[in-house]
Amino acid sequence: MLKRTFLILAGLIGAWSGYTSQNLVDLLPASMQDWLDGIGPFGGHLLFAVLGASLFMFLFSLFAETLSRRIRAGIQALTQIPMGDLAAGTAGLTAGLLLSLMVYPGLSWLGSLREAVQLVFTWLCGYIGLRVGMEKKDELSSLWKSGKWGSAREEEAWTQEHKILDTSVIIDGRIADICKTGFIEGTIVIPEFVLEELQHIADSSDLLKRNRGRRGLDILNKIQKELDVKVLIYEGDFEDISEVDSKLVKLAKVLQGKVVTNDFNLNKVCELQGVSVLNINDLANAVKPVVLPGEEIMVQVIKDGKEHGQGVAYLDDGTMIVVEGGRDYIGTVTEVLVTSVLQTSAGRMIFAKPKLLEKAQ
Repeated sequence: MLKRTFLILAGLIGAWSGYTSQNLVDLLPASMQDWLDGIGPFGGHLLFAVLGASLFMFLFSLFAETLSRRIRAGIQALTQIPMGDLAAGTAGLTAGLLLSLMVYPGLSWLGSLREAVQLVFTWLCGYIGLRVGMEKKDELSSLWKSGKWGSAREEEAWTQEHKILDTSVIIDGRIADICKTGFIEGTIVIPEFVLEELQHIADSSDLLKRNRGRRGLDILNKIQKELDVKVLIYEGDFEDISEVDSKLVKLAKVLQGKVVTNDFNLNKVCELQGVSVLNINDLANAVKPVVLPGEEIMVQVIKDGKEHGQGVAYLDDGTMIVVEGGRDYIGTVTEVLVTSVLQTSAGRMIFAKPKLLEKAQ
């Protein structure tokens, strides 16, 4: 179909060229010129139109297959480019061409060189505009979505603060409960590259990874359908960046949002690059019940400690309690007296001793 279309177009161009090129008559032999005079002006025009169409169609047919193949390849390549990239490139190219158009009147002093300089300047401005537009595609996408072109609901979602979820915090699952309580404000952003990573984990041959991936997808489904929070699926990608964590940091800079994670390494990377981060583990440690030295609590000693005579118990939130002299109380619920509280990077650890031993002393 494409080849036939170009063949017809070539015939039309050839016919028009032949019809309007009567000065070619002077190049013909005298006998041919007399014959053309005999058929009249219209006949001459028509004859040259037919000859021109035939010539152009013949010449085009010699390389039509190669041209059609390359055009199809170009169209296929364009269809592979994301719409955001096309829009950004087009915007940059248009800006560059407009700039060259504004400069054109000021080149009149160049005289005969004006046209050549303008041609080069137009090409240069267009190329620079295209490159700048492609480099700034993420910022342009954010500006477009946050502007007044979108619907009122979309505009509201983009003007609120963004909380960008990473893979670890989705699989962890506690983010759904936090959203349910209303402590997370703004728009929950789920990047498409995070969804792809979750899908790969859910399709893993390892049973544990597969279950973790499916749990993460279930958590996202719950957040999107059951909870009263604004959820935005960010479809953009950063093809020049391979690591998901680096993409999250870049996205947080583009959207001026905060990364929600429980990954210690990602937490540090965000801090180094000046990106705000919300760590679920820090939140969990912050909301644990405060236990002060001298308080009395009831615990169940369940196992031996590392040191001789120690017993280990746990609070309901998982905080470990080391009970000095608690080995003899393993398997029983006993009242202990808190002696000290130690806060470590792994969490809070409480040291205590049985109340009965305190009374005996």
